[in-house]
Amino acid sequence: MYARGMSVREIRGHLLELYGLEVSPDLISTLTDEVLAEVEQWQTRPLEEMYPIVYFDALRLKIRDEGSVKNKAVYLALGIRVDGRKEVLGLWIEQTEGAKFWLKVFNELRNRGLADILIAVVDGLHGFPEAIETVYPNTQIQTCIVHLLRNSLAFANWKERKDLAAALKPVYQAAHSDAAQAALDDFDKGQWGRKFPTIASLWRRQWEQVIPFFAYPPEVRKIIYTTNAIESLHMQLRKIVKNRGHFPNDEAARKLLFLALRNIEKDWKMPPVTWKQAANQFAILNALPTP
Repeated sequence: MYARGMSVREIRGHLLELYGLEVSPDLISTLTDEVLAEVEQWQTRPLEEMYPIVYFDALRLKIRDEGSVKNKAVYLALGIRVDGRKEVLGLWIEQTEGAKFWLKVFNELRNRGLADILIAVVDGLHGFPEAIETVYPNTQIQTCIVHLLRNSLAFANWKERKDLAAALKPVYQAAHSDAAQAALDDFDKGQWGRKFPTIASLWRRQWEQVIPFFAYPPEVRKIIYTTNAIESLHMQLRKIVKNRGHFPNDEAARKLLFLALRNIEKDWKMPPVTWKQAANQFAILNALPTP
């Protein structure tokens, strides 16, 4: 029996699922100790000095803690390097989030050599803005436009959503932030704004984290207007953990996720199609080196 709560059968099953490997029970103890060492080495490895874009998001897992199964969040940071390649910077498991938690994350990233993040793409993570402004004061926080749209459409019924989405397009497709502000005002005064006054208020509450988007041309906007890159990663991870009822502890979850991430990252070879154009824009607007 694995000393930290996972049975030999479970560990063998995970290795078979991830790698197609049949591992003898006698090797399980050695393998798990090696995985623990690899996880620690991976989580503390040096990072690039600067990442133009880092996506932050969370997926939920059921993990046993203090005698009961709790719904915990696994927070991932997915960085885009200067050359456009993706890299998972780390993972953190917490039951609750807040400024104190995020401050710990950002201090850890900085201690690993990450001196600057150009744009942090997030979806309303509690305490995130206050913490990142403390450690990375020059980072632009970009809220996920797609999530903002989804939250807006949730106020309407299914038959109304297509027309409501069309009415919001002038806001997020505006040429610049002033035009976007005018479009939001027009929406608020129009048919849909009068019917759903909460929508314009929702956008205005997050406006300071929406407008960085408008400083960039279409090739950059395609990359930063959504957290789809990290959501796609989460989807792959969920396929691997979906058959587990719950994890016995944080460590077991961390090990399996690490093994899964290592497997997924093998397919990350090419940057986004529009990355070259985006990188040139970043270089001009932010005095960065071109890849």
